Amino acid sequence: MVMLLQDRQAPAQPESAPVTVRVRGRDLRTTPVFDTYWRFAAARQAVYDARLAGRGQPWTDDPILARHRFTNCYRAADRVSQVLIRDVVYEGDQEWEEVFFRTLLFKIFNKESTWRLLTGELGQVRWDSYDYRAFDRVLSRTFAAGERLYSAAYIVPPPQLGEGRKHRNHLRLLEMMMTSGAPEKVLAAPTLRDAYDVLLGYPAIGPFLAYQFVIDLNYAAEMPFSEMDYVVAGPGARDGIRKCFGVAADGIEADVIRYMADTQDEHFARLGLTFTGLRGRPLQLIDCQNLFCEVDKYARVAHPEIEGISGRSRIKQTYRSSSAPVPAWFPPKWGISD
Repeated sequence: MVMLLQDRQAPAQPESAPVTVRVRGRDLRTTPVFDTYWRFAAARQAVYDARLAGRGQPWTDDPILARHRFTNCYRAADRVSQVLIRDVVYEGDQEWEEVFFRTLLFKIFNKESTWRLLTGELGQVRWDSYDYRAFDRVLSRTFAAGERLYSAAYIVPPPQLGEGRKHRNHLRLLEMMMTSGAPEKVLAAPTLRDAYDVLLGYPAIGPFLAYQFVIDLNYAAEMPFSEMDYVVAGPGARDGIRKCFGVAADGIEADVIRYMADTQDEHFARLGLTFTGLRGRPLQLIDCQNLFCEVDKYARVAHPEIEGISGRSRIKQTYRSSSAPVPAWFPPKWGISD
């Protein structure tokens, strides 16, 4: 059970006064970063909507948003997720085994250029015609030329499966998953949590990666789960939660994320913020989790006096303007694509 309790001892400043939220039996007193979470979400979504509508800059009067790079409020709206949904999950054979193979192959590297490299050199990527030597030849040649195969978005540790290179061990891991029935086990799982547990059982796939991978698989038509079913807080989200609630939230981060998703309308209204969602779709657990990661970064500049867990004090990536159109195509089962 979660509820919001107005702090009667707080000064009469509605927009900045701390509140106490009760999550899983704990009373969590908020810091100023809690309200920043909601203001950031509204402002970041407004930037996305403005770009989607083709409006020219400036898209925001927030100097931190204007200067630094932040992901979208909705994970599925980010560029790499859009490539995955459009060009990997829904492009090609929709037999589940093939969708699973393409999705995990893409996500292991999480880099569009690596996917384009493989499809450009090998043609249609399929499990039923998979050849380890052909895949390794393309990837090894590119690696030897000094090009990056992996995205820097998050670390994908290599499994120890007897090969000398990271990408070779990852190909062996994917082979292991396919030949041990992972696609069938994931699809047969009764809950999103159970599907997550299947992935978690494979070498070098920890809790954060298993959750990210199961969300990616869940974009597919055959996966029946809601993004409100289950959540795992990653390291960045735990940092953001610490900045919003302090140490009292340690150990109940998933419950805190659910609280944010469940009460979003209340807090946007409390702060007088306009947030219409993604074509009417409210923030889901995965989106609230990601927003904590982004607010952790934003607070390094906006609230440098409030500490997280990692101790990081600056935002590494700056915003680079792009004239490219903003893609916005989502899983058809969501009912929000044109």
